[in-house]
Amino acid sequence: MSGIYIHIPFCKQACFYCDFHFSTSMKKKEELIQALVKELEIRKEELLNQEIETIYFGGGTPSLLSNEEIELLLKAIQKHYQVIENPEITLEANPDDLTEDRIVSLSKTAINRLSIGIQSFFEEDLQSMNRAHNANEAEKCLEIARQYYDNITIDLIYGIPNMSLEKWHQNLQKAFRFGINHISSYALTVEPKTALATFIKKGSYPPIDEDLALEHFNHLVSETGKQGFVHYETSNFGKPNYFSKHNTSYWKGKSYIGIGPSAHSFSKTQRSWNVANNTKYIQDIQKHILPSTVETLSTKDQYNEYVMTGLRTIWGVSLQKIEQEFGEVYLKYILKASQKYIDQELLEVKQAAMETTEILKTTLKGAFLVDGIASELFMI
Repeated sequence: MSGIYIHIPFCKQACFYCDFHFSTSMKKKEELIQALVKELEIRKEELLNQEIETIYFGGGTPSLLSNEEIELLLKAIQKHYQVIENPEITLEANPDDLTEDRIVSLSKTAINRLSIGIQSFFEEDLQSMNRAHNANEAEKCLEIARQYYDNITIDLIYGIPNMSLEKWHQNLQKAFRFGINHISSYALTVEPKTALATFIKKGSYPPIDEDLALEHFNHLVSETGKQGFVHYETSNFGKPNYFSKHNTSYWKGKSYIGIGPSAHSFSKTQRSWNVANNTKYIQDIQKHILPSTVETLSTKDQYNEYVMTGLRTIWGVSLQKIEQEFGEVYLKYILKASQKYIDQELLEVKQAAMETTEILKTTLKGAFLVDGIASELFMI
């Protein structure tokens, strides 16, 4: 089973914290859609004899596509790939695009899951991040979307400077009141070359407070748990049967292809990424050239990849798999490297559910620090 990710590199305006590839100019939108269709055709051999179980429209802002453009891309996938009967098809959307008419019309397409970029239900937070929507649109779109879609996930950002714990609590409670079954929640981070990084450097925006972010994270884990959510990946919380199938395939190391400028693809032995330039991408695809860089993954790379993704999930890192796929040297290495984190109660070795194998996973205390811990277990 595999997945297809389609990157839509357009946004109405730039969020201050974002470092994804996008353009605020729609001039090349039509040409780019045609290029996406062409790339899907060019790359059909890559997933030959593999069934597609998930399709994900990410960005950027995919909700800027018309229904006709979405259907055009879905038809190209159906034509060139083996798609299972009921694939999970996700569309990332901004609240300001989700009017009642748009939600009704989307519900008549094959899109069966919405990922809505709420980020916060408070006006001052949205303005501080330069989001295109306002607090009223955030609530209104969920009110309507819940009437037409059962499978909805929302994004929420925590660790925003000056956001009190009470305010973060209210954000979560609003999400719960709407009956949302999945939440993706991320700490506000400062990426190089973003507007946010510049503002902090100039002193016009408060620096990020790690202690505040940790307090918010712990509250997030506690409150979602009370509501029956499963904390199945560091930043993802889903009710049973509502986990993201597409993103779970990333974390479980399944193959996927990324279509569009800057999109990444992965197979067990290779990783590749397309050029992050709309004009260059379009020109190359028109010439039947794939504008991508390919990296062949060594055994060491594959091990590091598995540790990085596995530790972020409830499924953890299987010690049996490490020995079988990478060898005894890797098993001894990870056991030795992880011991200090086990002693600090940041990692633990547990019996995998329904299996005889043992898994290495983070404790609740270690979950917030997982990226740093994983990098310490890498084979360099």
